[in-house]
Amino acid sequence: MDKKQPAILAYDLSKEYQIGDSIVQAISNVNLEIFEGEFICIEGPSGAGKTTVLNIIGGLERPTSGDIRVFGYDLNGYGEDFLAVFRCVHVGFVFQSYNLISTLTAAENIAFALELAGFSDERLIERTRKLLADVGLSHRANHFPSQLSGGEQQRVAFARALANDPPLLLVDEPTANLDEKTAVEIVRILEKLRHGGKTVVVATHDKEIIRLGDRVFHLRDGRLAE
Repeated sequence: MDKKQPAILAYDLSKEYQIGDSIVQAISNVNLEIFEGEFICIEGPSGAGKTTVLNIIGGLERPTSGDIRVFGYDLNGYGEDFLAVFRCVHVGFVFQSYNLISTLTAAENIAFALELAGFSDERLIERTRKLLADVGLSHRANHFPSQLSGGEQQRVAFARALANDPPLLLVDEPTANLDEKTAVEIVRILEKLRHGGKTVVVATHDKEIIRLGDRVFHLRDGRLAE
């Protein structure tokens, strides 16, 4: 069996934010080694720094200090133009607040991501239909986010994140804003992804998601421990 390669390598990551006259330490000396195909959970209370870790892994934020390599790329060594292309090709994001475009329908939110990735019109339509079917929302294709429940919006967010079939999926508290019944639907999507060969990193405090993890990291006061 071939040895799995590291997908994510983080060394001594720290991140500080300036808020007014104060410096807030979001994370401190975080070290991570995550291998291709692993399903990893990062568990911790609100404000522990989980979102910051995901944003740095995905190249949305830069660490104040430390190194981050994703699929061999030293993200600190590249500018914003490269990082935008890198995210488009390699990373799918599922945000806690869904981040759907309010003026686009469910299908159009997914199609927009595919258009950015350079899909032809024919492939774009076919892929959008498949993704909506995969998350059980074919019947809601032409509805706007305001016409969808929280759980439906989150499922559209998953479909959009998977649009370009990225090897890495970063998921931030996917069930935090959902009722228990709706959260079960999201856990089922994650269960399928767990066996799909992608590297998945989920920030969560949901015990049903945590039980899916190949490994679980605990984040407390900005510090990480497995």
